[in-house]
Amino acid sequence: MTDEDLVRLAAAGDSDAFAQLVERYEDKVYSLALRVCAHPEDAADAAQEAFLSAWRGLPSFRGEAGFSTWIYRLTMNAAVDCLRRNQKQRGQISLDNSESCLPDPADPSPGPQERAEGGELRAAVAEALRQLSEDHRQVLILRELRQLSYEEIAAILELDLGTVKSRISRARAALRKILLKTGNLSGYLPSKGAEK
Repeated sequence: MTDEDLVRLAAAGDSDAFAQLVERYEDKVYSLALRVCAHPEDAADAAQEAFLSAWRGLPSFRGEAGFSTWIYRLTMNAAVDCLRRNQKQRGQISLDNSESCLPDPADPSPGPQERAEGGELRAAVAEALRQLSEDHRQVLILRELRQLSYEEIAAILELDLGTVKSRISRARAALRKILLKTGNLSGYLPSKGAEK
């Protein structure tokens, strides 16, 4: 069954159809929330809140964007709310889950030196991400880590396409500057103008 079919059934009150949507997207939603929130408990709460918002909002969901775009937007909103609550409680935004800050290396069995260097780079990128503004951190997480298109990011964050491109460009420059300053710049980020 397609997402559209499941959404239509779930909007009519079919909880089994909604359960199938949850099953289909739970890993992606949790992963996105974890990259924003960093702490597994916070990510689980944000993911649960996103699905709860989806269930409540299904009757008014018009389907102008796909379900995946809508659930990612709800997830980002829930995760950002979580960050704001934690910022007030802890006095800072945390992105300590450095293991999720970079894709796994291409080599499935790196040696000890490669693992150590990869861990150092992940930690450096996590620290650099912490130093970015919330707007810049959001677009980089969605583009570089979730590998969403500019159009998907625009839909999720409810921004103009030009604003998304501008933020990504500025966020990459800011991240690059931080990594250069700390001596940790590598081939992780594409160079300016490398992507359109």
